[in-house]
Amino acid sequence: MDTRDRILIVDDDPEIRRLLADYLAKNGFDTVAARDGREMWQGLERHAIDLVVLDLTLPDADGLTLCRDLRARSNLPVLMLTARGEEADRIVGIEMGADDYLVKPFSPRELLARIKTILRRTRALPPNLRAESQRCLAFAGWRLDTATRALTAPDGVVVPLSGGEYRLLRLLLEHPNRVLNRDQLMELLHGRESEPFDRAIDVQVSRLRQRLRDDSREPQLIKTVRGEGYVLAAVVEGRASCD
Repeated sequence: MDTRDRILIVDDDPEIRRLLADYLAKNGFDTVAARDGREMWQGLERHAIDLVVLDLTLPDADGLTLCRDLRARSNLPVLMLTARGEEADRIVGIEMGADDYLVKPFSPRELLARIKTILRRTRALPPNLRAESQRCLAFAGWRLDTATRALTAPDGVVVPLSGGEYRLLRLLLEHPNRVLNRDQLMELLHGRESEPFDRAIDVQVSRLRQRLRDDSREPQLIKTVRGEGYVLAAVVEGRASCD
């Protein structure tokens, strides 16, 4: 039985597609190539894909928009490629739901390491909290639908979440009542060990607290453990449905 992971490479540069396909094949992966957004959707329909490598600039669509649309439909991991290296662009990519961000030019070896990290992290969820078995995560009267990414408040109001807010909340729900420091949050969220985005975590926590109506001065759900990090102080229950 073939258990090789299949990577969808979306890039308009044929040389990059060929290089990555050859390198990944040599390292145990199957690949599907797409040159634009249309072919990306076709590849997703025709093949069982485990991860998408998505270029930011494509001839028929913006990679950020494609990432956002893909994230709205599934939890499929996305590694974004771009020629831009500005911090603001990276943060926007993560906010749109990308699992990691790699700036061109890059080495195939680094890409391979990032892919392995993302897949390992994605599959390391506790069995009772995996989306395929438990679609709904309930906590403190709130409900998060992992399929539609809808967050419902105790009073029934649906609260919108950005890609970054959803990913952070999902991570905290997967590790309830466990203190996570900034380095752990960055590694679990983005797979980076030394990128200068530690303050971005604080900003995302602050925004998520607002969504959860959690008083930032005396938070009851996402608590700050001084000198250590953050902890979701709630019991999390996995359910088959949010109904």
